[in-house]
Amino acid sequence: MVAGDTTDAIVIGGGHNGLCCAAYLARSGLTVRVLERHSVVGGAALTEEFHPGFRNSVFSYLVSLLDRSVMDDLELEKHGLTLIHRPGGSLSLLPGDHLYLPRDTQAAQAAIARFSKADAEVFPAFEDMLEDMGELVRGIAREIPPNFGGGWADLWRLVRQANAFRRLSPQRQIELSELMTMSIGDVLDRWFESDVVKGLYGFESIIGNYADAYTPGTAYVLLHHVFGDIDGRTGAWSYARGGMGAISEAMASYCQSLGVEILRDAAVARVEVEAGSAKGVALEDGRRFSAKVIASNTHPQVLFGQLIDPSDTPKHFQQRIAGYQSESATFRMNVALSELPRFETVDHDVQGLMAMQNTIDICPSLDYMTHAYNEAGSRGWTSKPVISMCIPTLVDDSLAPPGQHVMSLFCQHFRRHLPDEQNWDEVKEQVADEIIDVVAQYAPNFRDAIVGRQINSPLDIERKLNMLGGDIFHGKLSLNQIFSLRPVGGYADHRMPVKGVYLCGSGAHPGGGVSGLPGKNAASVILKDFKRG
Repeated sequence: MVAGDTTDAIVIGGGHNGLCCAAYLARSGLTVRVLERHSVVGGAALTEEFHPGFRNSVFSYLVSLLDRSVMDDLELEKHGLTLIHRPGGSLSLLPGDHLYLPRDTQAAQAAIARFSKADAEVFPAFEDMLEDMGELVRGIAREIPPNFGGGWADLWRLVRQANAFRRLSPQRQIELSELMTMSIGDVLDRWFESDVVKGLYGFESIIGNYADAYTPGTAYVLLHHVFGDIDGRTGAWSYARGGMGAISEAMASYCQSLGVEILRDAAVARVEVEAGSAKGVALEDGRRFSAKVIASNTHPQVLFGQLIDPSDTPKHFQQRIAGYQSESATFRMNVALSELPRFETVDHDVQGLMAMQNTIDICPSLDYMTHAYNEAGSRGWTSKPVISMCIPTLVDDSLAPPGQHVMSLFCQHFRRHLPDEQNWDEVKEQVADEIIDVVAQYAPNFRDAIVGRQINSPLDIERKLNMLGGDIFHGKLSLNQIFSLRPVGGYADHRMPVKGVYLCGSGAHPGGGVSGLPGKNAASVILKDFKRG
């Protein structure tokens, strides 16, 4: 390694968590170099022009989990990030009908009462429960989990986090225990009687999660999607003006204002390890850089498998990393539209257009979810997918020509590995057509309104983002891969078994989603170790 190529820290991967980690290290005085294998930073938080004149978020597409402390500490609004709040909740499309849940509780009850008066009555209590749970999970997400067999620091963290649980009422403690262990289907069956309401909430449990509605542990994934806090509103969602790439660009701008060096087209070939300690990295183009700290924003099995030989780690770690589960069964598509979709049951008046500014879901029941899961298990993908759609151009006119629109479609379930030697490169256009056919059942003009589309199959997600299994969360959010077991037991505090190597991406607690918390928390651990020398 040559003089001048040494920094205090190297961050592998310029996704939002990598940039967040770099920012916190730099604001504490460390010299930092970020190495990004693509020509642009952002990872999954990326905006692209996918058809002439049409731009949209390519992978992640909504803001909720982005922690307020990260926004404030990194001065993201000062560096160009503008959030556009959505007026309500979800618009669920149904055969011959729809259910729109606005933010106002009484209005939401009136909407639900058309399907079940009993469900309308219990709805406020259910929302209050989610509010309390979201606040608790948000606090835990900001903490570093205790390691099994750790020292006094781990014990103290365990006590502190247990106190948060103890402060809940006995009823809330029971409900939290159930939400952490039960299936979303079993939880919703206790609360509601209407298929429509169950489908609306059940959908949240399989976003990026290949599971059946009655798979134990799926209720937690609902909590993972509601712990966000936008201007004090738990579970609220917003658009980033200009697409999700605006978040990454604002983070990169803040990093550069602190002197962080961001190298693009700088793919790391390996982390160089000597006597159990990381010394630096070697790039695919032959360049080499040294650093005292290596923070990796990669999938755990990319870090230990591609960049570091697993044989450099303990046997128990090798075994668990080899068995790390990673598949979200997600198919992601953007479409450029000459006109708005005309959903047959939604009027294009002021109220209807306001409803369409929110998430538009096709998930009419838990049975619908189960069918999607079972069909994907045998066929490789489902002909009746669960679909979440957003039309950001209803609130952000910077993404498309005047009078035209972009729509994102986030679809489940689509297996990464297909049966009968099929390949996603051969079938993804056919699958995209099938998805469009499903949406057209609710909006007959949809197919003819499409002037361009961008398709990302599970294989595309794996290749473009190095997310193994096409898993958007860097690993399943199953009970055996969350909190102190993420990525594996004994290494939940971001410190990896190779000295000087830390995990700062979504494979660490609290997992996937654009929160910035894995990067921020990893930086806090790195800084403690750095000060200790």
